[in-house]
Amino acid sequence: MKYLLGIDNGGTVTKAAIYDLEGRELAVSGIKTKLLMPFPGFTERDTEELWKANIEVIKDVIAKSGVGAHNIAGVAVTGHGNGMYLVDESGKSVYNGIISTDTRAADIVSKWYNDKTSERVRKKTLQAIYPGQPPALLAWFKQNNPGILEKTKWILLCKDFIRACLTGEVYTDYTDISVANLIDTASGVYDIELLKEFGLEEIINKLPPIKKSSDTCGYITKEVAALTGLLEGTPVAGGMCDMHACAIATGIIYEDLLCIIAGTWSINQYISRSPVISDDLFLSSIYCVDGYWLNIEASATSAGNLEWFVDQFLGEEKLISNQQGISVYEVCNKIIAETQPEESDILFLPFLLGTNEDPNSKACFIGMNGWHTKAHVLRSVYEGVVFSHLYHINRLLKYRKHPRSIRLSGGASRSGAWVKMFADITGIDIEIVKGTEIGSLGSAICAGIACGSFESYEKAVKSMVRLDYIQKPDLSKKEIYARRFNLYKKSIEMLAPFWRIAKQN
Repeated sequence: MKYLLGIDNGGTVTKAAIYDLEGRELAVSGIKTKLLMPFPGFTERDTEELWKANIEVIKDVIAKSGVGAHNIAGVAVTGHGNGMYLVDESGKSVYNGIISTDTRAADIVSKWYNDKTSERVRKKTLQAIYPGQPPALLAWFKQNNPGILEKTKWILLCKDFIRACLTGEVYTDYTDISVANLIDTASGVYDIELLKEFGLEEIINKLPPIKKSSDTCGYITKEVAALTGLLEGTPVAGGMCDMHACAIATGIIYEDLLCIIAGTWSINQYISRSPVISDDLFLSSIYCVDGYWLNIEASATSAGNLEWFVDQFLGEEKLISNQQGISVYEVCNKIIAETQPEESDILFLPFLLGTNEDPNSKACFIGMNGWHTKAHVLRSVYEGVVFSHLYHINRLLKYRKHPRSIRLSGGASRSGAWVKMFADITGIDIEIVKGTEIGSLGSAICAGIACGSFESYEKAVKSMVRLDYIQKPDLSKKEIYARRFNLYKKSIEMLAPFWRIAKQN
């Protein structure tokens, strides 16, 4: 019997899962890694801690599954897009890993928008520039800490760093590098003229060779086999960016579907035979399925806001959940299920980690009164996150037909209350795929193709992706949510002048 191992390194949690060839999740393991914020706007992680977390989840998931290492036919890794992981000749990190929510390079990005660099590069990259991308981060290091770049042999993305640790070989793949503003997406190659626009032409030889997601990009080394329990020589696929991994793992091989990932980032996407070329779209990137593009609207405005709210304000609920042996998020879901949208008009703008609107905007609650309860405030956080997704979805609908349904993944997909809210607010059927770790499933699909278990993504998806349930919208909530979404948009518009003044002062 053959099995596949998928590994997913998000912004804060490292997960591994083992699947059979019918997509059944045999075992899952996860470890949270520490987010480092040494200065305002910096979001980093210790790469040694990250690598140790990968070792531990691999060992643990093999033990939990009872699967012999000789039966694991292939391995693949997914990871958060963008950010940056710099290593030297020996493969050791020369700086902490940087996560995609990092904003240290915000002033550099503003300059590129003001001097029209953004317009010139978009013709090749088909995407907006934001501070957490490699070009902005590299430019920041060039200005502020050039010694780091001098020590750097390879500029890697998250999953490429972990794959290099597993195999000793350095590559990236088309999905990850095509969302990083580093290649001419039409030709699929690094472009010296593009790098010159960023003032970074000297780093071209530090960028890794590009492979397809399903290509074999090395094998488990003897040292890693001893550390993890994997078999030496097990093939490791190229893997893919987590946005693409979640798309393929939710069955996005059909153009009539839309995919939402509600995690730290609000990611909203669909596939098409040609890219969307528009200054109003966040980005179009090369998809893992040949001949397709993934068109994406995204911002760091999703479920990460709830994590912050829980950590800061729900100490009592955390205590209760610990006593009951359940997740604090289960307690949150029960609270939300007992409230109704018509009970309160509190609005939450979910801009704690970034914005999909005015670059100066900040998170805030609007409309609270003394009679409001913690439940009302919590509901506004849930709703604000969905409103941010809806903002992005409406932008996508300018370029495509209304979707038949939405496939939802990410932390919000594990909340029945949140899934219902997504259906009610968007007015579209929400489909949930079986399995708890969708990113890991996407990477396992890559591994299955690389090791020859499947001939194509289409066959892998038909075998490994299965629907769990469909949540239909409650149309009686349509007017309530439409009115509140309109207030959400108007609040952002009216606060924009205040945010600009606040920044200047």
